[in-house]
Amino acid sequence: MSESPLDGDIVGDFVRHLGVEFGEVSGDRVTATWTAKPDLHQPYGIVHGGVHCSVVETLASVGAALWMGERGQVVGVNNNTDFYRAVRDGTLTSTATPLHRGRSQQVWLVETVDADGRVAARGQVRLQNLYPDA
Repeated sequence: MSESPLDGDIVGDFVRHLGVEFGEVSGDRVTATWTAKPDLHQPYGIVHGGVHCSVVETLASVGAALWMGERGQVVGVNNNTDFYRAVRDGTLTSTATPLHRGRSQQVWLVETVDADGRVAARGQVRLQNLYPDA
């Protein structure tokens, strides 16, 4: 059985600090929940935009890596995240789905909604597929 990107310590301390709890995890869709809390706030008391970007990049990278499998690795080369609704607290749900999966690159869309289903942030990540034998 091959190792999943979630096995061992691959997600790392930073993702654990964000509090990302993965739900569905596949090369076609990744979902996760996380909590807006004070240690993720910027000075005005709302979730820092960099936190949203980090969650977007994390989910897109996990999905892209699973799709890539043993053929190679992926690295993010662009993250464009828009913020639609300020969030101070509560549970957020993020969902990543692929927009494009090609030989050299992948593009994933990640949408984060609050407990009422309102979009808080939406990001798009472009990832480079790396082939070790190329």
